[in-house]
Amino acid sequence: MDIKETLQTLSSKSFTERQDFLVKEGDWLLQQTLTHIGSTNAELRDFIYRTFIDILSDNLLSPQQLQFLFDTTTNEDFLYANIGEKFTDSVFIRSFSALLVANILTKDAEILTLNDESLQPFFKQIGRYLLLEQDTRGHIEGKGWAHSIAHGADLAAITIKHPKFDLQYAPSILHALKLTTWKDVVYINDEEERLVNIIEALLDRSYSEEAIMEWVEQVFDKFEMHLVTQGYNESFFSGRTCTLNVMKTLYFALKMNNRAPKIQNIIYVQVAKWLKLGA
Repeated sequence: MDIKETLQTLSSKSFTERQDFLVKEGDWLLQQTLTHIGSTNAELRDFIYRTFIDILSDNLLSPQQLQFLFDTTTNEDFLYANIGEKFTDSVFIRSFSALLVANILTKDAEILTLNDESLQPFFKQIGRYLLLEQDTRGHIEGKGWAHSIAHGADLAAITIKHPKFDLQYAPSILHALKLTTWKDVVYINDEEERLVNIIEALLDRSYSEEAIMEWVEQVFDKFEMHLVTQGYNESFFSGRTCTLNVMKTLYFALKMNNRAPKIQNIIYVQVAKWLKLGA
């Protein structure tokens, strides 16, 4: 029986039967599903992901299995597998590892079972994924969704929400977020909404609005810096457009929720300046 058949059989079982199966065969199942987490077969990849979500939702993993899953998916062979490559299939391993880690952290936020020896190093370098990821493709013909930037944004936002996350690590996330719009592409698959969730998650944790205002200034300072060092090249225009799209999305997200008016104002001024509104 192949992994897909195994997962289909498992999903058809009762809660008690699934619980018994995972007690006996859980370690084997985790190893097998992780082997195929980055499959180029979209149907299998999505089925594996949904199976993980069901297992996590139903609390069917032991603390040891959850720890194994977290330690494995956050390592160099999964979340950072060949990171920096473009247009290769390794993006599926990274992207779906990011999704799975986000769901593991969501579950751990409820039960607090993951050990600090694993969590704290992960929190410390959480900005690394968005910073290093260069494969910005959304839907890939014949292989389904990669969407690594969106999934990385989801992971960052959920990480911030974890009760053990220390806001001292927020600057590294903000630095990565600033550079995520300078990957020589303009996002077309609603990545902006997912990236903006990172700022909203920080505000939900009462992160300094002054620090976010300073970050906004730095985001727009990059326009000037790029012009000075490289001039009006193709990279400038894609970075400018992508950054403005993200900042406009953030502005309306804050405005519609009637929050952080000072941040709204500074975004408005900068966007108006670079779009030459009212000039």
